[in-house]
Amino acid sequence: MQIRFVAVLASLALALGASALPDAGGAAPAAAAPPPSDSGSPPGTTFTNPITEPFADTYADPAVIRGKDGWWYLYATSDPLVSGGPFGNMHVAKSRDLETWEYVDTIFDEENRPAWAASASYFWAPDIRYVDGEYVMYYTVTDTEANPDPWDYTIGVATAPTPTGPWTDSGGPVLDPRPAGGDSYLNTIDPALFADDDGTRYLYFGGFNGGIWVTELDETGTRAVGEPTRVTVADRYEGAFVVKRDGWYYLMGSSANCCAGPVTGYSVYTGRSRSPLGPFTDHEGVSLNESRVGGTQVLAQNGNRWIGVGHHAVLTDAAGQDWMLYHAIDKDEAWLNEPGGVNRRPTLIDRMDWIDGWPVVNAGAGPSEGPQPGPVAASGLGIVSDDPASGHGLRREAGTLAVGSDESGDAGAIARLVPDWRRAAVARTAPVSRDVRVEADVRLPDADGSLTVAVGGRSGRSGMSGRSEVSVRLDAEARELVVGQGRQVRRADVPANVDLTSWHVLTVEARDGVVDARLSSSGLGDVDAEVRFEPRRDLPRRAPVRLTADGGEAQLDNLTVVAAHDPVTERVAEPQAGAVTFAEEFDGELDAGWRWLHDPAAVEVKDGALEWPLTGHDLVGATNDAPALLRDAPDGDFVLEATVHLPLGEDTVRNYQQAGLLVHAGDDDFLRLAPVSIWQTRQVEFSKELTADGRTWFGGHVSGPVDDRMHLRLFHTTDPATGEHEYRAASSRDGESWRFGATWTLPAGTDPEVGIYAGGGATPATTATFEKVLLREID
Repeated sequence: MQIRFVAVLASLALALGASALPDAGGAAPAAAAPPPSDSGSPPGTTFTNPITEPFADTYADPAVIRGKDGWWYLYATSDPLVSGGPFGNMHVAKSRDLETWEYVDTIFDEENRPAWAASASYFWAPDIRYVDGEYVMYYTVTDTEANPDPWDYTIGVATAPTPTGPWTDSGGPVLDPRPAGGDSYLNTIDPALFADDDGTRYLYFGGFNGGIWVTELDETGTRAVGEPTRVTVADRYEGAFVVKRDGWYYLMGSSANCCAGPVTGYSVYTGRSRSPLGPFTDHEGVSLNESRVGGTQVLAQNGNRWIGVGHHAVLTDAAGQDWMLYHAIDKDEAWLNEPGGVNRRPTLIDRMDWIDGWPVVNAGAGPSEGPQPGPVAASGLGIVSDDPASGHGLRREAGTLAVGSDESGDAGAIARLVPDWRRAAVARTAPVSRDVRVEADVRLPDADGSLTVAVGGRSGRSGMSGRSEVSVRLDAEARELVVGQGRQVRRADVPANVDLTSWHVLTVEARDGVVDARLSSSGLGDVDAEVRFEPRRDLPRRAPVRLTADGGEAQLDNLTVVAAHDPVTERVAEPQAGAVTFAEEFDGELDAGWRWLHDPAAVEVKDGALEWPLTGHDLVGATNDAPALLRDAPDGDFVLEATVHLPLGEDTVRNYQQAGLLVHAGDDDFLRLAPVSIWQTRQVEFSKELTADGRTWFGGHVSGPVDDRMHLRLFHTTDPATGEHEYRAASSRDGESWRFGATWTLPAGTDPEVGIYAGGGATPATTATFEKVLLREID
């Protein structure tokens, strides 16, 4: 919804606890909103996952954008919304506050469905953006009319004047399906657009079969140009999303199987680069595009009801806090009843923090369960009326302040700051906090126009701002974003292909004495121009925000002025391994507490280690014949640890050689943690097999990186409320720096054994060498 300019600032001033200012037009005062919390969000604003529960059983592969009408829009892949429902042609829902959502419609129907997509095609993984005055949606087409073979994946694109359509397809694929050999095709799926500050638009796409790639787009954004660049190794990542922060490009992608029902271990990882083309590396400098694949974990399941957490989008709320939207599976309700084989994957939202330069959900705590503090959205400050009679709280100092219709087709009115021939048009809020964030949709219809947002000035007349004031000017004539305080100035060019007569998101955030200004097409981590400014003079503790149009008209919509969010800067504590309570170092006869599961064949204790040739046996599936060395688990909390040497090489296919830790409640009910060869990659897999609904299921979480010598740990705790056994994985290449992974659970009342195992392919000949197995306390 679009708000009259005066009404917007009236609500904002009152929500910030400021006293009312004289009304420029003589309208009656608006009712005061309740005082905000420290975050700028109204007290009591909470959400509970899943946010799509009111209208959908499943709402997978979410994408989100704030429309120019003030609503947030949430898009999803084409699964049925509810058990027994039909497959849709992708979906859209909407919300004012990012917490309460209502369903709107499908994206396509039979009339506007892309004619070049085969009738059997599904439409997956929409990506939504706002570009040059229209909404642009990229999406996966699973089957085209171009080839006789099924599953010739590619990317389509459609545009619309509003977030809900009507959608017009471009008439063909953004890039052609890519043959993988024979009648199969690479996973040309999961598109994500990124616009950079040099004007280049990039499309990221791809999945496990082929990896994630990036290509440049032409000026229309509908066709790829040049040769794509691969940015992740095959067999690891899909569901790309890219944001730019502090000069780094962060590529986030999801790993493992998205859709294995109650054993889905899907999760989100990231790497960063100084270039949008990569190479992307993790926090230890390991590339996402090599066989021994890297990736810094952003989100993984934590032992509560949610598993399979991934395929995400990132948004920033009005206070500057980032949030991740993603789908997840309830481990106890994993499937739609009808049709069979479709996972229940509702949409969740959680806070995404930046700690030591890396994104992580809930400071590392993982997916939330139960009521949580909600995002700060425009409607969260009481901005819910476009009644022109509610204009109180803004002082107009010069020029003309008017309300005009929105020519883009969105309902409601926009604010028009119109200078006269003598002077600029100036308006200001009541004094607000020093740490403040201003956001608005802005357009400059005149070629010589500019809009200035100033923070830290005095409350006096126009031109009487304090010497500490920092101004952020979007200048259409100079095509610059300029930030300055007195003679201290920094500038950034606005790319030539950025149309300032169409809407763009302008944000100004003052925090800890630094002012960040960003111009963005979609407000989704993309950037058209950005300036980070450290003023020499401190900003005052409280001061108004001034808005000035000069040289031409400035139009604004969806304006928010709120206290900047208080960032979380420390991760939640990770568990620590304590004193050793049992040690098997293979320096003689095995301890009497061990027992062999299945025939150990040629396994032997030799030279202070346990040498274990891989013989092609496995625990997964119907054969269940891989040997394992097991013992009773200790009572209470404990850590199971092993050091294993397993040379897996690189780049070649050696499926699925592995050796590591095992928690065994039965041949079809177990957990295992091991370095493993998965096609051409080498990963750490924490997998689970269970029997449910009359059949056996297997899936896992993957992490890494892998070296020939690996240290593995499983931390066991018991949920005090449910009695469930919880096992959290950790791995290390040096025994000092540990990477924590996912948590799997086993039911209360089970009494699993613990130990070690080895298995997988026998070719080439490979021997796993266990140096030690330990049991420890948890500190």
